[in-house]
Amino acid sequence: MAKTLRLTEGNIFSALVRFSIPVILAMFLQAMYSAVDVMVIGHFATTADVSGVATGGTILNVLTHTTTGLAMGLTVLVGNRIGEKREDEASKVIGAGICLFAVYTVLVTVLMILCAGTFASMMKAPEEAFQQTVDYITVCGIGSIFVVAYNLIGSIFRGLGDSKTPLITVTIACIFNIFADLLFVAVFDMGAAGAALATVIAQAISVIALLVILKKRPLAVKLNKKDIRFDGNIIKTQLKIGFPIALQEFLVGFTLLVIQSFVNALNVFASAGFGIGEKVCVFIMLIPMSFMQSIAAFVAQNLGAAKPERAKSALGWGILLSAIVGVVTGALSFFAGDVLASIFDNDPNVIANAHQYLKAYGIDCLLTPIVFCFLGYYNGHGKTMFVMLQSIFTGFLVKIPVAYFISKLPGVGLFEIGLGIPASSFVQIILCLAMFFIMKKKEKQTLAA
Repeated sequence: MAKTLRLTEGNIFSALVRFSIPVILAMFLQAMYSAVDVMVIGHFATTADVSGVATGGTILNVLTHTTTGLAMGLTVLVGNRIGEKREDEASKVIGAGICLFAVYTVLVTVLMILCAGTFASMMKAPEEAFQQTVDYITVCGIGSIFVVAYNLIGSIFRGLGDSKTPLITVTIACIFNIFADLLFVAVFDMGAAGAALATVIAQAISVIALLVILKKRPLAVKLNKKDIRFDGNIIKTQLKIGFPIALQEFLVGFTLLVIQSFVNALNVFASAGFGIGEKVCVFIMLIPMSFMQSIAAFVAQNLGAAKPERAKSALGWGILLSAIVGVVTGALSFFAGDVLASIFDNDPNVIANAHQYLKAYGIDCLLTPIVFCFLGYYNGHGKTMFVMLQSIFTGFLVKIPVAYFISKLPGVGLFEIGLGIPASSFVQIILCLAMFFIMKKKEKQTLAA
């Protein structure tokens, strides 16, 4: 039986770290999917293919992050039920979640396949990389069922306090993806389409591996066939929590799509450099992103067990640990971004553009750990509406406007355009701190009453 880690007991620092490490490793290996795509494309294909994978990969990232956000509703509800020691109710939550995501999968698959060309046009994909972009989006759309399935199952495990099982399966899939990329791109010369095919097959293997493990080692809660049904009340609650997060993740991805469209309008080297810079950034942001997910699960279980102070302590530890890593990764990004970019491509023009973009992200590394940990804390509290609203505000009133106006200035490059990202994070910190003190004030009023 899969082990349930009760995050409501024991040393807070130890429990948070033990839970977070498998999440970090799993996210690292997931990031390797698209990173290997760009790495192999950069060394065995054309700059147009790199641009196509970069632009199409941004679309795939929006899908992945939106799915993860929607699945957070499942993680929080399952975590609450486990914290309350109501395993039977947890199984009903899981069953309703499976039905919800089945419908979601159909909608996503149809949208990506039918609108691949429209997405490429909206992204202003360079003319010489347009078809490669369409090919990448189409293939990923066909395999989107596996992207959704993996994130759904992973969210269930995290809600149960098990972050190790998804790590095992994603390790298997990542190893396969490396060999598949080399086969389809380096040997068969399939370009962007081959990279997408390798990614989809790797995701499929991760899902199959999870199902095999589940068959041999059932969940800590017993899931019956009768639990897998469209329970309106449960689905409504899941959506109430997960939809704002999903919308927030979508809008964050959308703002990045808009910024990439500004960059794509420059030239194919800037487009490829931006894409490579983003792949590097995925790894740079792994620690803050993993702590966001871990803190959400930690807070959900402890609130279910009526231990709010323990949840606050987890927030403090998360900020401290991820901030330390942020200083290191920020320095690497700012001062050695060209070295990091050269791992993915050997074109000097592409590397130079990537380094310029990474300098802007180096500044953001000092801010993002605070933002992500706070967002995980609020997600665990179920205050996902605030998470969504602050994302909309900072994305559309700070990030995009700053990037747009800078992009219109003469002689600007990716560093200047990328400054919209840390500007947005700075405002997010202000909003998150304000929300924290508002919640603290309400808690005191409640206790006084």
